[in-house]
Amino acid sequence: MATAQSKAGDIRRRGLMLVVSSPSGAGKTTLTRSLLNDPQEKDHLSLSISVTTRSRRPSEIDGVHYHFVSQRQFDVMRDAGDLLEWAQVHGNCYGTPREAVEKALEAGRDVLFDIDWQGTQQLYGAMRSDVVSVFVLPPTAEELRSRLERRAEDSDEVIRQRLHNAAAEIPHWDEYDYVLVNLDLDESFSRLRAILTAERLRRVQRPEMTRFVDGLLEDLKKITA
Repeated sequence: MATAQSKAGDIRRRGLMLVVSSPSGAGKTTLTRSLLNDPQEKDHLSLSISVTTRSRRPSEIDGVHYHFVSQRQFDVMRDAGDLLEWAQVHGNCYGTPREAVEKALEAGRDVLFDIDWQGTQQLYGAMRSDVVSVFVLPPTAEELRSRLERRAEDSDEVIRQRLHNAAAEIPHWDEYDYVLVNLDLDESFSRLRAILTAERLRRVQRPEMTRFVDGLLEDLKKITA
């Protein structure tokens, strides 16, 4: 006889969309990469792969880093509603394909998004109930500048522009479900994992849980009769 206990492992949930945003240099990329590289997440979490009209760089693989498409292909997808969010950056278009995300969610897999506040707002409009959003803040303005300088990737002019952009991005922190002040990377990672774990636990599909509870109550009646 199948008991409620034996059926507990059959409880399923719909996947969620984990959105992580931050100004450049606050630590978003390091945190999301650490989460994706966590062995425990191998079968549960995947990165959303955007489509883009930008030319492919020699080190990039189509379908791994981006789906590279023509402007015409992009326009067709956008106009047909096949993109959950999209933006134009430096003359190139970027967007999130709807179909791949919805298939992952239906299969119970979570999808990670590394996007800005504007993309997050579009996801809210498209699938708000599936979104869990996290905004990462630097501990101080000076630390943010120091991190950008330590990366040694950008000119002074670019760093100034990134700091200017940060001043415009940070005020949107209160539009997110959670906020992390990234003072210590290990602690911030632990908190990000805790957020993901908590949200998974509360998103068990109600029909699945209803069947489990019905079975549990039925078994209780039998053993107390």
